[in-house]
Amino acid sequence: MADCLDSKMGGMQLTPEEAKPSVTRLKRAKGQLEAVIRMLEEGQECEDAVMQLSAVAKAIDRAGYLIVSTGMKKCFAQEGSELDEKKLERMFLSLA
Repeated sequence: MADCLDSKMGGMQLTPEEAKPSVTRLKRAKGQLEAVIRMLEEGQECEDAVMQLSAVAKAIDRAGYLIVSTGMKKCFAQEGSELDEKKLERMFLSLA
């Protein structure tokens, strides 16, 4: 029987193609974070930097949720797979 998010088997893995949307979001967030660092180094307005930092945090959160939801879809699509509910719960709560 296949295991998905089974703590005994090591967990879920996404293919590079499945992870691509999340990677794209994270790369975008990386660019935004670099812009925030530049803003602070150049002495720009704190309010502007904080607004951009908020956007970075949201982008990272969305990438995390996308990774979890993509993995869940993959797990549910596999016949006979077993979900480790506690591990899944920990993954979601780690994003909160």
